[in-house]
Amino acid sequence: MTTAGDINFSGKRVLVRVDFNVPLNKEMKVSDDTRLRAALPTINKILKDGGSAILMSHLGRPKEGPSDKYSLHHIVGHLTGLLGKPVRFAGDCIGEEAKKMASSLKGGEVLLLENLRFYKEEEKGDEVFAGKLAAMGDYYVNDAFGTAHRAHASTAIIAKFFPSAKCFGYLIAAEISSIDKVLNNAAKPFTAIMGGAKVSDKILILEQLINKADNIIIGGGMAFTFIKAQGGKIGRSLVEEDRLETALKILEDAKKKGVNIYIPTDAVCADSFSNEAAKQNCGKDIPDGWMGLDIGPETERSYAEVIASSKTILWNGPMGVFEMSNFEKGTKSVALAIAAATKKGTYTLIGGGDSVAAINKYHLADQVSYVSTGGGALLEYIESGTLPGVEAIKK
Repeated sequence: MTTAGDINFSGKRVLVRVDFNVPLNKEMKVSDDTRLRAALPTINKILKDGGSAILMSHLGRPKEGPSDKYSLHHIVGHLTGLLGKPVRFAGDCIGEEAKKMASSLKGGEVLLLENLRFYKEEEKGDEVFAGKLAAMGDYYVNDAFGTAHRAHASTAIIAKFFPSAKCFGYLIAAEISSIDKVLNNAAKPFTAIMGGAKVSDKILILEQLINKADNIIIGGGMAFTFIKAQGGKIGRSLVEEDRLETALKILEDAKKKGVNIYIPTDAVCADSFSNEAAKQNCGKDIPDGWMGLDIGPETERSYAEVIASSKTILWNGPMGVFEMSNFEKGTKSVALAIAAATKKGTYTLIGGGDSVAAINKYHLADQVSYVSTGGGALLEYIESGTLPGVEAIKK
């Protein structure tokens, strides 16, 4: 794998696909700069070599072309502060102004292009659009893991214009390395913790993990589909009636392969989907009119034991509605157990928006081995073994 560390970018104009799809507050200021910071090592390497960096990204999901709400000019000030040098901004990502600004860049300078998704051609993977972007640079670096699962113009198509002048940035290289370590070189026992609302969202990943993991811990709303499939009573808890057979097949396949699947044995229940709802601890059978919104204390303890005995851990998805303070205890207990295991030498990979949000909420990001920047990309990489944006660089 060729990375930015293998290349001398001196005198080169380097097109860098970054993932600056960051949240903005009501004042249109960056409220979480994790993705900006993640791109700094690659950008600084290019600048240190004496190259110039032309940064490309999307922001949000603009539907009708350019709009101030989704303009990347809102992040220029924050990025300038992080880099410690001026960031020039092009009011378009293609066209004469962008070309002129790109061609006039000197070594050590940075240009940020306007939102790529202001053009529908970006998401369509249009080759002509990719060619217009490519014309501005001498070298192409993909450092946007969060969008590497999309065959968009700037993530997959553009690479063909740089047959021998392309590489991975430090971030995407670290992401691939961390996932490969978990999937292909995992120290045993390997435990995968899967949460979230729906079994249907995780079928493919569960099928892959059954071939690799020793233990699979199930939490979140998806757990109730497994519980009902086995004859348990779940009250008004979230369930996918059309996935009951799927859940049973997953359990059966796991058993055949000697994989332990752990399903909640108790739950924190509420009489409505609200933080102010009446709540009670329930066993595996939930009374009519009540819904499970978190794992219960008995499940917390048993999951913590499995986590403590693991040598490799992958966590994707919360154990309950952790955004509500009355139903966050299960997710927090899993996060703390993972941090404790990491301290004892377990390799821990956290991926998926909600898991990352939980790790950050409990200030544990620096107490786990690796926090992935791409939820959808991480899942697709596990499911298929590669991504369009990764393959495009390898070709």
